[in-house]
Amino acid sequence: MKSNAKIWQWPSLLLLALLFSFTAALAQEQQRQKVFIMEIGSEIDPRTNRYTQLALEEATRVEADHVLLKLNTYGGAVNDADAIRLRLLEYPKPIYVFIDKNAASAGALISIACDSIYMAPGANIGAATVVGADGQAAPGKYQSYMRSIMRSTAEANGRNPRLAEAMVDAAVDSTLSADQVLTLTTSEAIQHGFCEGQANNIDEVLQKLDLQDAEIIRYELSTTNKVISFFLNPVISGILILIIIGGLWFELQTPGVGFPLMAAIVAGVLYLTPFYLNGLAEHWEILLFIVGLVLIALEVFVVPGFGVTGISGISLVFLSLLLIMVNNQAFDFTFVSSERLMESLVSVLLGMISAVIIVILTWNRVLGSRALQRVTLANTFASKEGYRSSNSVEHLIGKTGVAYTRMAPSGRVMIDDNVYDAQARDGFIEKGDSVQVIDQSTFALRVKKV
Repeated sequence: MKSNAKIWQWPSLLLLALLFSFTAALAQEQQRQKVFIMEIGSEIDPRTNRYTQLALEEATRVEADHVLLKLNTYGGAVNDADAIRLRLLEYPKPIYVFIDKNAASAGALISIACDSIYMAPGANIGAATVVGADGQAAPGKYQSYMRSIMRSTAEANGRNPRLAEAMVDAAVDSTLSADQVLTLTTSEAIQHGFCEGQANNIDEVLQKLDLQDAEIIRYELSTTNKVISFFLNPVISGILILIIIGGLWFELQTPGVGFPLMAAIVAGVLYLTPFYLNGLAEHWEILLFIVGLVLIALEVFVVPGFGVTGISGISLVFLSLLLIMVNNQAFDFTFVSSERLMESLVSVLLGMISAVIIVILTWNRVLGSRALQRVTLANTFASKEGYRSSNSVEHLIGKTGVAYTRMAPSGRVMIDDNVYDAQARDGFIEKGDSVQVIDQSTFALRVKKV
């Protein structure tokens, strides 16, 4: 009996051992550190700013224990770099940066905002002088602000604030000549305490941080954000502008059709939304665009001819489309590169010019379409049928009659059993409505609804 009892004890012991091993493995897995890796490899601009915001939000969501930023940039917009700097400083978990070759200008500011800096062989950090669109140093107030945030950021992370300032202004460091600012190589950065170590790649950085066994989570933009980035392409923006202008034009010429207007609205949303989400399209710039469209509509439907209203509307639409594409600060283009400004200008011009060309090439086909024939006059009116020209008819001013056709705003009116060319002063007049002659233009009477 005793021997049988011992035999039955072995499976129980084996089960307990397996359960203990599983529990230990689960506990070890739960204690395993998570490292969240994100990359910046381009100009610092609103897109980069939004990328870091989304990345850190994702790092928080996955409960990452550490964040590692792989950086390689020549700099960019100061305001976006400052927003990224504050975001890094305020993040509750440790953030490390691996400088893969370059951390110049705004990139240097972002780097010193991180808790630890690691640099690749041959990498550089510094040269943070603020420059304008022409590549020359910006006015002193910008340099003063940049020195201040470089100094305060260095102090926050225990780095030498004077060296941080010297990356902006040579006058801070007596060893530099008047036309130089401080740029540190990897070995110099380590020597001056600006860099915790040298590494060839991210794996070596993880080893130095004793995180080689950590769970690695690499951040990738969602499909939605990839689509948003796609529509920020200047070529795509130009095509969207073409659709906006062309769609609005054809809808104004064929009111009630719907499809051109719908295409223009969809293109407008696809154009404005990515720029708005990336911080480029300000509310006042979007309002400027809407006001321009309203003025164009007033010119077409209310104000006869083509004058100040139409020209103002077109000018506002053009200006707003251009401003939306560039990162200006209330018409301040100091930090907008000449290349970016020219790229945006070409994109808007090509879009608008292409829309005009398409309108010209397709106009005859539009004139012959059924949709346009329903809302415009295409018949001829012979004098033997009772129609009269509006020339030398001053005696008709003040007389009343009826709209012989729908006036949108041009059409025909019948006065004393005679039909005349006429133009509505205000908007549309339906067929059969009573009208009164108020003036005479070169080719038509001007009438109002009574």
